Amino acid sequence: MSSAPASAGPDLTRGIGASEIPEDGVLGGHVGDDPVVLARVEGALVAVSGACTHYSGPLKEGLKVGGTLRCPWHHACFDLVTGAALEAPALAPLDRWKVEVKDGKVFVHEKLAPADALEPMAAGAPKSVVLKSVVIVGGGGAGFACAQRLRDLGYEGALTLLSADAHAPYDRPNLSKDYLAGEADPAWMPLKHDAFYPDHRIDLRLSTTVERIDTAARRVTLGDGTALDYDALLLAMGAEPNRPHAPGFDRDNVFVLRSWADSDALIEAAKGARAVAVVGASFIGLEAAAAMRTRGLDVCVIAPESLPLETKLGAEVGRFLQGLHETHGVRFHLGRSVSAFDGETLTLDDATTIAADLVVLGFGVKPRLDLARAAGLKIDGGVLVDACFRTSAPGVFAAGDIARFPNPAGGAPIRVEHWVAAERQGQIAAANILGAQAPIHEPAFFWSAHYDVSIRYVGHAEHWDRTEIDGDLAAQSATVRYLKGETVLAAATIGRDLEALRIGQAMRDANDRRMARATAAGV
Repeated sequence: MSSAPASAGPDLTRGIGASEIPEDGVLGGHVGDDPVVLARVEGALVAVSGACTHYSGPLKEGLKVGGTLRCPWHHACFDLVTGAALEAPALAPLDRWKVEVKDGKVFVHEKLAPADALEPMAAGAPKSVVLKSVVIVGGGGAGFACAQRLRDLGYEGALTLLSADAHAPYDRPNLSKDYLAGEADPAWMPLKHDAFYPDHRIDLRLSTTVERIDTAARRVTLGDGTALDYDALLLAMGAEPNRPHAPGFDRDNVFVLRSWADSDALIEAAKGARAVAVVGASFIGLEAAAAMRTRGLDVCVIAPESLPLETKLGAEVGRFLQGLHETHGVRFHLGRSVSAFDGETLTLDDATTIAADLVVLGFGVKPRLDLARAAGLKIDGGVLVDACFRTSAPGVFAAGDIARFPNPAGGAPIRVEHWVAAERQGQIAAANILGAQAPIHEPAFFWSAHYDVSIRYVGHAEHWDRTEIDGDLAAQSATVRYLKGETVLAAATIGRDLEALRIGQAMRDANDRRMARATAAGV
């Protein structure tokens, strides 16, 4: 995790000319060691912390739209007036600062008291909605974000968060990135401190499984036989890593990367290892490869495709990523699959053998649908939900990796396996649990880190007609657009954070226009 420079820009305690603050952007400065950004919102001057509360991204380099500001690194969205974290991945508000104007100069000296994160029922839920109990199944990004947002929106009833994990909700993307590489303090991992849950009256139950759901009785039965009644239920069970259908991949030195315990087990095993084989050139697989190289291990990657991530990012980005990893010493066996592992040697489908002290599996996941299927919910490659994340059963919602939802850009329903998407879906579900009619309009977003290179991806493209590349991938300054006809379905950027934000905003605006037309047409 990086930090924004503390003292970049002017010292705002000494004052700046009011004309230096742009109408359509922000001005970054500092008060002592604290970065601060100044902005204009509806004619008034406001000041908030200049470091994103997610990974301390430099908000002075972000995108201002109206009274909101988006972080350039991971696209968290904040309210410039209240400091509220409106959209994940940021889960905490920005500090607000007092702005004074004297003799045409603007000064910032002191912090203001925190504002309410969100006005109760700000999402437009009718006051008549009364819920006594909400149960959330799943302690990942979607489940946690839903629980937090319910309290932020003023929900006062019982709130139970059930997690099969032994750890309280944590920062899952880091499991294959800095944490796995040994460059992230374990203290950074929890999404909130332990006191957050009792302070917000969230009944967090860890190492807890759900046996069945009775949608008619609105009851959840746990693995120990305990029954919980609910008025509203969110299902957010996530996904399960795939394993090869070949012998030997259930051995103790074969690892997946889904939980904190998984990452810790791999880190411990890596201490006594020399050679690592990564099966799968997925985002997780390549990030794990980079982390293992950072730890000094020999790494090879085996995958059936001809280029890494070609079906996700296209051939050009695939070649760039392969070259990047090869520059760092990773060896690739592409166009190959694994046929066996005896604990020391990996055998490929062409009889090639590779010595490996440990194996990391990184070739996709499958959504955990058994519980939803047994409950009688409609399933089609995921739990089918509407744009408000309501399932086919009254009072039951689904979000995250298991949810198949209407694409806000139009077309067939989609399922998205990204952390930020899961968190935002949980936030949207929370508003709709409370009675709002708040359909998803955000384009999907994720980031992937490989050594010192980060890829930002906005939108969703399963298939495209062509790609357009602006810039130079080799120089690590490029934008790749994925088009169907003349429509940009998605874009990936390297070294162009502000452009990624602008593309995302253009997609958001287009989604809003499409939804407005559909509403006007009565669709």
